[in-house]
Amino acid sequence: MELFSSMFVLALIYSTPIILAATGVLYSERSGVTNIAIEGVMVMGAFVAATILYYTEASMGDFAPWLSILLAGLAGIIYSSIHAFISIDLEGDQTISGTALNMLAPALGVYLCQIIFGQQRSQAFQRGFVKTTVPGLSEIPLIGRLFFSNIYPTFFLALAVVILTYIILWKTPLGLRLRAAGEHPAAVDSLGISVRKLRYGGVLTSGFLGGMAGGIMVLTQSTQFTASSIHGMGFISIAALIFGRWNPWGVLGASFFFGFSQIFGIYSRDVPLFANIPQEVFQALPYALTVLALLFFSRKSAAPKAVGIPYKASN
Repeated sequence: MELFSSMFVLALIYSTPIILAATGVLYSERSGVTNIAIEGVMVMGAFVAATILYYTEASMGDFAPWLSILLAGLAGIIYSSIHAFISIDLEGDQTISGTALNMLAPALGVYLCQIIFGQQRSQAFQRGFVKTTVPGLSEIPLIGRLFFSNIYPTFFLALAVVILTYIILWKTPLGLRLRAAGEHPAAVDSLGISVRKLRYGGVLTSGFLGGMAGGIMVLTQSTQFTASSIHGMGFISIAALIFGRWNPWGVLGASFFFGFSQIFGIYSRDVPLFANIPQEVFQALPYALTVLALLFFSRKSAAPKAVGIPYKASN
């Protein structure tokens, strides 16, 4: 039980950036824009968060990590606006645009580190987010130990984003319009509603959440930014979106599944049944599961009908 409890809590921590990034891509693709650029957005968010924290942690204390991920989110908006402009205004190929931004982000991060820090990584910060135990709730039998003990507050932020996303997209007129822009943009346009604005809103929201996800990842799992800080989590978040069938609750469950697969690889040596299996097998497990999820669930997933298809307004 002790082993499972430790693995479960760490899985929540590791799944937090996946939840945020996948929810961000949900906004973009529900509006009709494919956003595989989320990996690059997370890289830029990680760079900004690590840099801001290094320069503010001494003066701002516990508030510095929150400021860092907020600015990481703003950096994500700026970076994703390039993808929005190419995809929406220029009607460019959204896959090529996203791929180019993914390739650019690590090189740009290293280049900026070289300018700011004189090396190809950021200076190490002293402390990112601090694990916390929620008074009262942590005393609840079983649940308290799994969800409210020794966990980063960013998990609760990610959970709040999922709940808010469900309310916005499925319970408000704005959400209905955004989803309609990804299903039948011509119908939305015929009502005098701007498909362009809805799709820009979806992509930029995706950028904000993706930037925050990258920032949270580096501030909870590392002590500095490097070109490999994100190491494919953006692509795993896309798999979580597909696995979760473009639904916030599905995304939440799929993200935890991929987060748990990462932790299982770390703890595999402690399970007697797997002790003799090479560690590299378990290190590759999250990425292998990503491929399998795409193979088995992509055909059955209900992707928005107009996703990836540029739309030109009639007026």
